[in-house]
Amino acid sequence: MVGNVISPETTEELLKAIDEHKDKEFRFGAGYTDLLVELKKQPDDKLVVINLAQLNDDQFTTITESNGGVRIGSLVTASEIISNEIIRKQFPVLCEAANKHASRQIRQVATVGGNLCTASPAGDLACALVALKSECEIVSTNGTNRVIPIDSFFIDVRKTKLKNNEVLRSITIPKNNESKNVHSGFIKVGIRHSMECAVVSLAYHIQSDKSNKITHVGIAIGSVAPTIKFVQTACDFLIGKEFSEITKSDEEEFASKVLEYANPISDIRASAWYRKEVLFNISRSIFDHL
Repeated sequence: MVGNVISPETTEELLKAIDEHKDKEFRFGAGYTDLLVELKKQPDDKLVVINLAQLNDDQFTTITESNGGVRIGSLVTASEIISNEIIRKQFPVLCEAANKHASRQIRQVATVGGNLCTASPAGDLACALVALKSECEIVSTNGTNRVIPIDSFFIDVRKTKLKNNEVLRSITIPKNNESKNVHSGFIKVGIRHSMECAVVSLAYHIQSDKSNKITHVGIAIGSVAPTIKFVQTACDFLIGKEFSEITKSDEEEFASKVLEYANPISDIRASAWYRKEVLFNISRSIFDHL
């Protein structure tokens, strides 16, 4: 199916493997939920797979909390996201996205990094992490590591800003303001009740003060453009409003602003028209959950 599989156990071994193959055809593998499907369809006896499943490095494999926020290693699985108390309490949108990702069996092995680096516009975890204004930590074989905002990590369908000598090590979510109330969730619409790939998805993470005035908004949409989109104008529209004072007209205007970021295609799962209609409706519906 592939030419060779390399299984580094340390970060030093990983970077060495990347450096040795950076000018050749290679892929990373961790949970293999996407890669195995691709290779079954199109085997490649020249491909080298750098297997990350044996990597023993806490910076890749753990969830930690600091003053700056919550850091999630790229090899953390969807199941570990769901069971993590910090994420469940502070970032429900990510927990819900992980819980709606594929099946229980797949969630046991599917990794956060894999969901991001696949760069699918339908990525569940990716959509939630964009709404949370997360940052990607990228390490390089030449030692020039960098941190970039997650919404600029995606370039196009299945394309990211990762260079051929780099690997995604972790994702950091900024800490919530402890004095604020959190309203956070993930809406996913598919053509089946289970194991669906999103036809449209929307992730929201909103904070309000004691008077219920909105102070912070993060909203992202998936499956309606080549990449997951952070809907900045729609977020700005909500800042300063009180939940109790949001009118039906406000909801419609908000949904229209979300729709400005959508450029969907028609495919076997849904038409572009349908995706826009669904996006508009679920955008209005988030106020029913707040």
